[in-house]
Amino acid sequence: MTRIRDVVQKALSTGFLTVEAENQLRHLLKTRYDSEDLKAFMSLQEAAMMGTVKQESRN
Repeated sequence: MTRIRDVVQKALSTGFLTVEAENQLRHLLKTRYDSEDLKAFMSLQEAAMMGTVKQESRN
């Protein structure tokens, strides 16, 4: 099963968050997740705000 931190790691390493990955994150955030997944998601949010990760949905 995919974890939030796995999706985040891919986005951070590529610098790009696809629409598919955004949808996957929305789904995963509705399920149970641990503090490591929450920290990873928060780091993704920060990276998106800083511009180090671009979102496909905003292009």
